[in-house]
Amino acid sequence: MRLGILGGTFDPIHYGHLRIAEEAREELHLEKILLIPGATPPHKGKMKISPFKDRFAMAVMAAKGSPLLEVLDLEGRREGPSYSVDTIAEVRRMYGADSELFFIIGMDAFQEIKTWKRYNDLFKETNFAVIKRPGVPDEQLGSLIMSMGLGFQPGEENDSFILPSTGHGIFYKRMTLLEISSTEIREKASDGRSIRFLLPESVESYIMEKGLYKNGNS
Repeated sequence: MRLGILGGTFDPIHYGHLRIAEEAREELHLEKILLIPGATPPHKGKMKISPFKDRFAMAVMAAKGSPLLEVLDLEGRREGPSYSVDTIAEVRRMYGADSELFFIIGMDAFQEIKTWKRYNDLFKETNFAVIKRPGVPDEQLGSLIMSMGLGFQPGEENDSFILPSTGHGIFYKRMTLLEISSTEIREKASDGRSIRFLLPESVESYIMEKGLYKNGNS
């Protein structure tokens, strides 16, 4: 199987996340996209986030809009920080050695990959689909990849790099980036303003029912 992995805090999940999942599935010819809410994202520091059960529930509701989306609670069942290298290894165990994995990530997050736990081991298990960001020169990705010193070489596709030792690659893709942010949604909900049309109706109803983000509270 060709599987996409899209992780995130998803506090809350919104149409921006879902549109990226849809376009990544088409662009990379994926059979399924796995949405994986982070339980304790190490890069968030002490930032307050909503309980995992709420963020997972909202992701499940959002995924019902497509039979090709599946939500996994892998990180919610593990203790300690949610490291991507552990999550990818667990996905590999679930779906088998023959599955081809694509970790979907924005360029802004990928620029910090050298600070991730055992980041060099990630390329043994998965490909990366890096989403282009406006204002970031394409050459910047190549410079970052070469600075890793892992042996990546330019691939046959434009904006692609292959690691000969594993056969996995990094693919730089342009996708529709909706100007929606979870922070904006939380702020609007906290101020009592409308969040309609920023996320699925089921997720909006859940937020209202549970009183999430009310008065700035997670």
